[in-house]
Amino acid sequence: MTIPERITSTANPRVRQAARLREADERRATGLTLVDGRRELARAVAAGVELVECFVDADGPADADRDAWLAELAARGTPVVPLARRPFEKIAFGSRNEGLIGVVRFAARPLGSTSFAADRPLLVVEGIEKPGNLGAILRTADAAGLAGVIACDARTDPANPAAIRASLGTVFAVPLAVATTAETIAWCHRHNRHVIASLPQAATPWHAVPLAGPTALVLGSEAHGLSPAWQEAAAAGTIRLDAVTLPMRGIADSLNVSATAAVLAYEAVRQTAAAQPR
Repeated sequence: MTIPERITSTANPRVRQAARLREADERRATGLTLVDGRRELARAVAAGVELVECFVDADGPADADRDAWLAELAARGTPVVPLARRPFEKIAFGSRNEGLIGVVRFAARPLGSTSFAADRPLLVVEGIEKPGNLGAILRTADAAGLAGVIACDARTDPANPAAIRASLGTVFAVPLAVATTAETIAWCHRHNRHVIASLPQAATPWHAVPLAGPTALVLGSEAHGLSPAWQEAAAAGTIRLDAVTLPMRGIADSLNVSATAAVLAYEAVRQTAAAQPR
Protein backbone atom coordinates (compact mmCIF):
# COMPACT_ATOMS: atom_id res chain seq x y z
CA MET A 1 0.00 0.00 0.00
CA THR A 2 1.34 3.42 -0.93
CA ILE A 3 1.01 5.62 2.17
CA PRO A 4 0.04 9.22 1.34
CA GLU A 5 1.60 12.05 3.28
CA ARG A 6 -0.07 12.40 6.65
CA ILE A 7 -2.22 15.40 7.51
CA THR A 8 -0.90 17.38 10.45
CA SER A 9 -3.26 20.37 10.67
CA THR A 10 -6.65 20.42 12.41
CA ALA A 11 -7.63 23.16 9.94
CA ASN A 12 -7.22 20.84 6.95
CA PRO A 13 -10.45 20.98 4.87
CA ARG A 14 -10.75 17.20 4.81
CA VAL A 15 -10.51 17.01 8.59
CA ARG A 16 -12.95 19.87 9.13
CA GLN A 17 -15.47 18.33 6.74
CA ALA A 18 -15.29 14.98 8.55
CA ALA A 19 -15.60 16.63 11.98
CA ARG A 20 -18.81 18.36 10.87
CA LEU A 21 -20.42 14.93 10.47
CA ARG A 22 -20.80 14.84 14.24
CA GLU A 23 -23.67 17.30 13.62
CA ALA A 24 -27.09 16.00 12.59
CA ASP A 25 -27.66 18.77 10.02
CA GLU A 26 -24.45 17.88 8.20
CA ARG A 27 -25.33 14.18 8.18
CA ARG A 28 -28.77 14.92 6.75
CA ALA A 29 -27.33 17.24 4.10
CA THR A 30 -24.64 14.82 2.92
CA GLY A 31 -26.03 11.35 3.68
CA LEU A 32 -22.69 10.59 5.32
CA THR A 33 -21.69 9.75 8.87
CA LEU A 34 -18.67 8.70 10.92
CA VAL A 35 -17.87 5.21 12.17
CA ASP A 36 -15.31 4.84 14.97
CA GLY A 37 -13.36 1.61 15.41
CA ARG A 38 -12.13 -1.36 13.41
CA ARG A 39 -14.91 -3.74 14.45
CA GLU A 40 -17.66 -1.26 13.58
CA LEU A 41 -16.04 -0.39 10.25
CA ALA A 42 -15.57 -4.06 9.36
CA ARG A 43 -19.26 -4.70 10.04
CA ALA A 44 -20.24 -1.76 7.86
CA VAL A 45 -18.11 -3.06 5.00
CA ALA A 46 -19.45 -6.61 5.45
CA ALA A 47 -23.00 -5.25 5.22
CA GLY A 48 -22.22 -3.55 1.91
CA VAL A 49 -22.22 -0.01 3.30
CA GLU A 50 -20.14 2.35 1.16
CA LEU A 51 -16.92 3.33 2.91
CA VAL A 52 -16.08 6.71 1.39
CA GLU A 53 -12.72 7.17 3.12
CA CYS A 54 -10.85 5.89 6.14
CA PHE A 55 -8.72 7.96 8.51
CA VAL A 56 -5.91 6.30 10.46
CA ASP A 57 -4.07 7.62 13.51
CA ALA A 58 -0.53 7.72 12.14
CA ASP A 59 0.89 8.43 15.60
CA GLY A 60 -0.76 5.42 17.22
CA PRO A 61 0.89 2.08 18.01
CA ALA A 62 1.85 -0.25 15.18
CA ASP A 63 -0.79 -2.82 14.26
CA ALA A 64 0.08 -5.31 11.53
CA ASP A 65 -3.45 -6.74 11.30
CA ARG A 66 -4.96 -3.27 10.98
CA ASP A 67 -2.44 -2.27 8.32
CA ALA A 68 -3.17 -5.43 6.34
CA TRP A 69 -6.90 -4.64 6.46
CA LEU A 70 -6.22 -1.06 5.36
CA ALA A 71 -4.14 -2.37 2.47
CA GLU A 72 -7.13 -4.45 1.34
CA LEU A 73 -9.34 -1.36 1.50
CA ALA A 74 -6.84 0.69 -0.49
CA ALA A 75 -6.57 -2.06 -3.10
CA ARG A 76 -10.34 -1.80 -3.60
CA GLY A 77 -10.03 1.95 -4.14
CA THR A 78 -10.97 3.29 -0.69
CA PRO A 79 -8.88 6.35 0.20
CA VAL A 80 -6.86 5.69 3.37
CA VAL A 81 -5.77 8.99 4.96
CA PRO A 82 -3.11 9.09 7.72
CA LEU A 83 -3.60 11.81 10.33
CA ALA A 84 -1.33 13.14 13.03
CA ARG A 85 -2.72 12.72 16.54
CA ARG A 86 -4.30 16.21 16.90
CA PRO A 87 -6.34 16.16 13.67
CA PHE A 88 -7.32 12.57 14.38
CA GLU A 89 -8.63 13.54 17.82
CA LYS A 90 -10.61 16.37 16.23
CA ILE A 91 -12.87 13.84 14.52
CA ALA A 92 -12.59 10.92 16.98
CA PHE A 93 -15.40 9.94 19.37
CA GLY A 94 -14.42 11.19 22.80
CA SER A 95 -11.38 9.45 24.24
CA ARG A 96 -12.08 6.02 22.72
CA ASN A 97 -9.35 6.11 20.11
CA GLU A 98 -8.96 2.80 18.29
CA GLY A 99 -6.90 4.36 15.53
CA LEU A 100 -9.50 4.17 12.75
CA ILE A 101 -12.41 6.37 11.73
CA GLY A 102 -14.39 5.87 8.55
CA VAL A 103 -16.72 8.12 6.60
CA VAL A 104 -19.63 6.01 5.31
CA ARG A 105 -22.76 6.62 3.30
CA PHE A 106 -25.53 5.44 5.59
CA ALA A 107 -29.02 6.41 6.73
CA ALA A 108 -31.88 4.39 8.20
CA ARG A 109 -34.53 3.41 5.67
CA PRO A 110 -38.19 4.44 5.73
CA LEU A 111 -40.58 1.79 6.97
CA GLY A 112 -42.15 1.16 3.58
CA SER A 113 -38.85 0.04 2.06
CA THR A 114 -37.67 -2.20 4.92
CA SER A 115 -38.33 -5.93 5.09
CA PHE A 116 -38.76 -7.81 8.37
CA ALA A 117 -39.12 -11.53 8.96
CA ALA A 118 -42.84 -12.07 9.41
CA ASP A 119 -42.57 -14.89 11.97
CA ARG A 120 -40.30 -13.23 14.52
CA PRO A 121 -40.83 -10.45 17.08
CA LEU A 122 -39.47 -7.00 16.43
CA LEU A 123 -38.79 -4.06 18.72
CA VAL A 124 -40.56 -0.73 18.27
CA VAL A 125 -39.13 2.23 20.15
CA GLU A 126 -40.91 5.57 20.30
CA GLY A 127 -39.33 8.91 21.12
CA ILE A 128 -35.93 7.52 22.14
CA GLU A 129 -33.61 10.45 22.80
CA LYS A 130 -30.24 8.98 23.80
CA PRO A 131 -28.12 7.45 21.04
CA GLY A 132 -26.57 5.05 23.54
CA ASN A 133 -29.99 3.56 24.29
CA LEU A 134 -30.81 3.14 20.61
CA GLY A 135 -27.45 1.48 20.01
CA ALA A 136 -27.96 -0.91 22.94
CA ILE A 137 -31.44 -1.81 21.66
CA LEU A 138 -29.98 -2.65 18.25
CA ARG A 139 -27.40 -4.90 19.95
CA THR A 140 -30.21 -6.67 21.79
CA ALA A 141 -32.21 -7.19 18.59
CA ASP A 142 -29.12 -8.66 16.93
CA ALA A 143 -28.20 -10.89 19.87
CA ALA A 144 -31.73 -12.23 20.35
CA GLY A 145 -32.27 -12.84 16.64
CA LEU A 146 -35.29 -10.55 16.42
CA ALA A 147 -36.78 -9.44 13.12
CA GLY A 148 -35.46 -5.90 13.56
CA VAL A 149 -36.17 -2.48 15.02
CA ILE A 150 -38.56 0.33 14.11
CA ALA A 151 -37.64 3.74 15.53
CA CYS A 152 -40.80 5.83 15.46
CA ASP A 153 -40.92 9.54 16.24
CA ALA A 154 -37.21 9.14 16.95
CA ARG A 155 -35.41 11.98 18.69
CA THR A 156 -32.01 10.53 17.91
CA ASP A 157 -30.66 9.78 14.45
CA PRO A 158 -29.78 6.10 13.95
CA ALA A 159 -26.81 7.37 11.90
CA ASN A 160 -25.51 9.30 14.91
CA PRO A 161 -21.89 8.14 15.40
CA ALA A 162 -22.61 7.56 19.10
CA ALA A 163 -25.54 5.26 18.24
CA ILE A 164 -23.40 3.37 15.74
CA ARG A 165 -20.65 2.94 18.32
CA ALA A 166 -23.07 1.84 21.04
CA SER A 167 -24.54 -0.73 18.65
CA LEU A 168 -21.05 -2.19 18.02
CA GLY A 169 -21.82 -1.90 14.32
CA THR A 170 -24.95 -4.10 14.51
CA VAL A 171 -26.90 -1.10 13.15
CA PHE A 172 -25.57 -2.12 9.74
CA ALA A 173 -26.86 -5.70 9.99
CA VAL A 174 -30.16 -5.48 11.90
CA PRO A 175 -33.19 -4.52 9.76
CA LEU A 176 -33.93 -0.96 10.89
CA ALA A 177 -36.60 1.50 9.82
CA VAL A 178 -37.64 5.00 10.83
CA ALA A 179 -41.26 6.14 10.75
CA THR A 180 -43.88 8.21 12.52
CA THR A 181 -45.99 6.62 15.22
CA ALA A 182 -49.04 6.76 12.93
CA GLU A 183 -47.13 4.99 10.15
CA THR A 184 -45.92 2.32 12.58
CA ILE A 185 -49.42 1.65 13.94
CA ALA A 186 -50.75 1.34 10.38
CA TRP A 187 -47.88 -1.02 9.54
CA CYS A 188 -48.66 -3.22 12.58
CA HIS A 189 -52.30 -3.35 11.44
CA ARG A 190 -51.40 -4.32 7.86
CA HIS A 191 -48.96 -6.99 8.97
CA ASN A 192 -51.19 -8.37 11.74
CA ARG A 193 -48.59 -7.73 14.43
CA HIS A 194 -49.76 -8.37 17.98
CA VAL A 195 -48.59 -5.28 19.88
CA ILE A 196 -47.10 -5.79 23.33
CA ALA A 197 -46.68 -2.42 25.05
CA SER A 198 -44.53 -1.99 28.12
CA LEU A 199 -46.46 0.34 30.47
CA PRO A 200 -45.67 1.01 34.14
CA GLN A 201 -49.38 1.11 35.04
CA ALA A 202 -50.19 -2.25 33.41
CA ALA A 203 -51.35 -5.11 35.64
CA THR A 204 -50.11 -8.04 33.53
CA PRO A 205 -46.56 -9.35 34.12
CA TRP A 206 -44.22 -9.27 31.13
CA HIS A 207 -44.06 -13.06 30.87
CA ALA A 208 -47.83 -13.71 31.03
CA VAL A 209 -48.60 -12.90 27.38
CA PRO A 210 -47.26 -14.49 24.18
CA LEU A 211 -44.24 -12.53 23.02
CA ALA A 212 -42.94 -14.98 20.42
CA GLY A 213 -44.00 -15.02 16.79
CA PRO A 214 -45.33 -12.00 14.85
CA THR A 215 -45.33 -9.51 17.71
CA ALA A 216 -44.25 -5.89 18.04
CA LEU A 217 -42.62 -5.19 21.40
CA VAL A 218 -43.28 -1.48 21.91
CA LEU A 219 -41.42 0.78 24.34
CA GLY A 220 -41.62 4.52 24.90
CA SER A 221 -39.10 7.00 26.19
CA GLU A 222 -38.16 6.98 29.86
CA ALA A 223 -39.19 10.62 30.20
CA HIS A 224 -42.58 10.51 28.48
CA GLY A 225 -43.57 6.87 28.06
CA LEU A 226 -45.71 5.79 25.11
CA SER A 227 -47.92 8.29 23.33
CA PRO A 228 -51.73 7.81 23.70
CA ALA A 229 -51.93 6.90 20.00
CA TRP A 230 -51.24 3.23 20.76
CA GLN A 231 -54.09 2.73 23.21
CA GLU A 232 -56.38 4.85 21.05
CA ALA A 233 -55.63 2.57 18.09
CA ALA A 234 -56.34 -0.47 20.26
CA ALA A 235 -59.64 1.01 21.47
CA ALA A 236 -60.63 1.66 17.86
CA GLY A 237 -59.85 -1.95 16.93
CA THR A 238 -56.99 -0.97 14.62
CA ILE A 239 -54.44 -3.06 16.50
CA ARG A 240 -54.52 -5.83 19.06
CA LEU A 241 -52.62 -4.57 22.11
CA ASP A 242 -51.65 -6.16 25.41
CA ALA A 243 -49.99 -4.00 28.06
CA VAL A 244 -47.36 -5.59 30.30
CA THR A 245 -45.23 -4.40 33.17
CA LEU A 246 -41.98 -5.30 34.89
CA PRO A 247 -41.89 -5.22 38.70
CA MET A 248 -40.06 -2.28 40.29
CA ARG A 249 -39.19 -3.29 43.85
CA GLY A 250 -36.68 -0.58 44.69
CA ILE A 251 -36.87 3.20 44.81
CA ALA A 252 -36.63 3.69 41.02
CA ASP A 253 -39.88 3.93 39.11
CA SER A 254 -38.59 2.68 35.75
CA LEU A 255 -35.86 0.65 34.07
CA ASN A 256 -33.57 2.00 31.42
CA VAL A 257 -35.42 1.51 28.13
CA SER A 258 -32.65 -0.65 26.68
CA ALA A 259 -32.78 -2.92 29.75
CA THR A 260 -36.55 -3.30 29.34
CA ALA A 261 -36.03 -4.12 25.66
CA ALA A 262 -33.56 -6.84 26.61
CA VAL A 263 -35.94 -8.41 29.16
CA LEU A 264 -38.80 -8.56 26.65
CA ALA A 265 -36.57 -9.77 23.82
CA TYR A 266 -35.16 -12.65 25.81
CA GLU A 267 -38.54 -13.60 27.20
CA ALA A 268 -39.61 -13.93 23.55
CA VAL A 269 -36.54 -16.11 22.96
CA ARG A 270 -37.44 -18.25 26.00
CA GLN A 271 -41.03 -18.66 24.85
CA THR A 272 -39.90 -19.62 21.36
CA ALA A 273 -37.55 -22.26 22.74
CA ALA A 274 -40.22 -23.59 25.12
CA ALA A 275 -42.60 -24.10 22.19
CA GLN A 276 -40.08 -26.19 20.23
CA PRO A 277 -40.69 -29.95 20.23
CA ARG A 278 -38.19 -31.76 22.41
